[in-house]
Amino acid sequence: MPLSRRRLIATHLAVVLAATLLAPLTGATPAAAAAPVNLARTGTATASSVELDRADFAAAHVTDGNRTTRWSSKHQDDNWIQVRLATAATVDHVTISWPNACARDFVLQTSANGTTWTDVARVQRDTCPRTDVIDVKSAQPVTHVRMQGRQRWATYGYSISEFEIWDRPVAAPAPSLGLLPKPVSVTETGAPPYTLGRDTPIVAVGAPASAPAAYLAGILRPSTGYPLPVVTQSSAAAPIVIEVGAGKGPAGQAAEGYRLTVTTTRVQISADTAAGALHGVQTLRQLLPQWVESDTVVGAAWQVPTVTITDYPRFAYRGMMLDVARSFYPMSEIKAYIEAAAQYKINRLHLHLTDDQGWRIAVDNPATNPSAINYRLLTEVSGRTAMTYNAEGQLMGTELGVTGFYTKADYAEIVRYAGLHGMTVVPEIDMPGHTNAALHAIAPLNTAGARPQPAAGQPTVPSNGTGAVGYSSLDAASPVTYEFVRQVLTQIAAMTPGPYLHIGGDEAHVTSHADYTTMVNSFTATVASLGKTVAGWNEYAGTALPQGNAVVQYWNGDRTAVANAVTNRAAKVILSPAAHTYVPQKQDSRQPLGGTWACGGPCGLDRHYNWDPGTFIPNIAAGSVLGVESALWGEFIRRVGQAQYYSFPRLIATAEVGWTPQAQRDYTDFTTRLSVAGGRLTVEGVNFFPTADVAWRRQVIGRPATVAVGAPAGATWTITAPGAASTDLTATVTWSDGRVESLTPTATREASIPAMQINSAFTVVSRRTFAVPGTYTGTVAVRSAGHAPVERALTVTVTSG
Repeated sequence: MPLSRRRLIATHLAVVLAATLLAPLTGATPAAAAAPVNLARTGTATASSVELDRADFAAAHVTDGNRTTRWSSKHQDDNWIQVRLATAATVDHVTISWPNACARDFVLQTSANGTTWTDVARVQRDTCPRTDVIDVKSAQPVTHVRMQGRQRWATYGYSISEFEIWDRPVAAPAPSLGLLPKPVSVTETGAPPYTLGRDTPIVAVGAPASAPAAYLAGILRPSTGYPLPVVTQSSAAAPIVIEVGAGKGPAGQAAEGYRLTVTTTRVQISADTAAGALHGVQTLRQLLPQWVESDTVVGAAWQVPTVTITDYPRFAYRGMMLDVARSFYPMSEIKAYIEAAAQYKINRLHLHLTDDQGWRIAVDNPATNPSAINYRLLTEVSGRTAMTYNAEGQLMGTELGVTGFYTKADYAEIVRYAGLHGMTVVPEIDMPGHTNAALHAIAPLNTAGARPQPAAGQPTVPSNGTGAVGYSSLDAASPVTYEFVRQVLTQIAAMTPGPYLHIGGDEAHVTSHADYTTMVNSFTATVASLGKTVAGWNEYAGTALPQGNAVVQYWNGDRTAVANAVTNRAAKVILSPAAHTYVPQKQDSRQPLGGTWACGGPCGLDRHYNWDPGTFIPNIAAGSVLGVESALWGEFIRRVGQAQYYSFPRLIATAEVGWTPQAQRDYTDFTTRLSVAGGRLTVEGVNFFPTADVAWRRQVIGRPATVAVGAPAGATWTITAPGAASTDLTATVTWSDGRVESLTPTATREASIPAMQINSAFTVVSRRTFAVPGTYTGTVAVRSAGHAPVERALTVTVTSG
């Protein structure tokens, strides 16, 4: 059976892409154009005022090419800053970078003499910080360009880090395979591409190859409309072959390594294991046009560049943690989160199932139950609680936390679905702290040493939906505690085929050191007795961890204790340092929600990319590092759309940190490859953040039409342009009969950082009519300030009726 995919694609995109044709660009390949020049770098900046008359706020900073410096004005609306060019020149566009203290309202002006000014554009914006790109397209040379303020953002003056004045549009980006994470070795052969056709089979050689072959077929069938049968042998001319067997992958990389060879007439994926073959499938998927992610048929040219790839991961563990305890995610949303991450070779799904705010996994009442604990109350009571308001009574997030829980059947389905996508589930039952939800549901746990204590006359503590931490604890002196924990862990272990059980162990602030050590030593021994490897946050590193059978997950604090656990207990390490992996931290200061404590400000994409797990913990070998994990906590994030917006693209950075050799990683190279992925994520319906320092690429596809004479053509183009607004884009269609149309791109969803949403794809529709039967070609050119236009042609067949 084909793999069932659950894409969250906008309805309009599915309609627009149905039966489309990807036509070639028209015209000859142009000669390489001269690179655009920032004329401001050789100009002279002056301003109406400088804040506090300080040199570090001087106007000259806007032309120094350094975004960490800035000009700041005094606190009046009518301030201005201008750049006198070294020589008069024509100007294509201006880019103004506002690090903070933006203008709500300003006018961009030019002058040929520094005295008489021409208004080019009035700009009014309601976000800050931001970057404004303004078309100038001056017909005659100018000598000066000025930002004339009209209204400040707030009580401060204006602040600009860079005032760039460009003589021509940004050049079209150089081609990139866009592979993420970056493979260990890639060679492009330059031969004609491989073309996927209607008669292409997928040949699975070796029994373990059948699952990755079926996965590939499930990806390709909806968008291509091809049958793509999965067979064990074929004499077809241009097959896709997936071969799994001993010695088929790269030497020494049996667990996850693969080889991918694409020639003009064959695609071959070879691996020792099904996991390795699935990684090869994900790489092949990225080599196909982005429209392959559509859930409906697209008439694209399904071509793959000819390459030879040898690939394997740096670290075995490349995880993502999802906090379902503070706010619940229904199973459909869990699956969507899995789908989006799997293509980047994430292979662990860490589910934070319990916390102070809620309990999300069903536990049955056992046949032997000495303390008569009703375990079903864990979900019957604390499955109905979640994040609510903070201590000041303010709503945490855009809505109350979502309540709910997973039955054992639900959990089994999550495990199955994760496995289908190459992921192992790591369940976490957080204790001995973060246990208020358990105390709220289970009266026998509320013994004298538990914290907090119930109110007088109450059998349990109240629920607590605030974001407070460190106030709850199980009772180290109570036998009920150990009975309860053993029963819960026993049932979770039985449901979990993967090797790990995570016991949390963090932020147990009201638990004494002695009590903490007593309980954690017991809990870790219980996990070992169940045949599992225990994992826990780095606070538990100093306990008597099972020798050679424990994992310490570092998030913050003492690294030396982690190193000691490696040295003394032969523990392995998973790295989730908050500054590099915590996605609820703001990724951009324009985001109204999100933490800043980990980085002293936003933890941007660069912070998630630019670090080395192999050297992060001092005095341990890189071989002691099991891997890396991105962590998404649920204090304010609600539902999968918001989870994706805060995770992507930073989760992709973490995926590459965990996969690609350190010496081969470079942030500029990464963002270049990432720029290709934006359109693909748009087609998939993934709600990602349009990171400002990624030059997201734009792509167009056209749907041909057949109409009668006199009827509206309905010729439709679809444009992926991550982070753009409808007002940023203009579209001109030039027809083969000489007619030219100016059309307005529209979107079903506009990008909004405050609303935590990326824009949908844009649509351009021509409703022109034709008076004469025949075949007509329309070429759309989509333009926006500072960008090279993207073009695509389609055909309209006109009949006599």
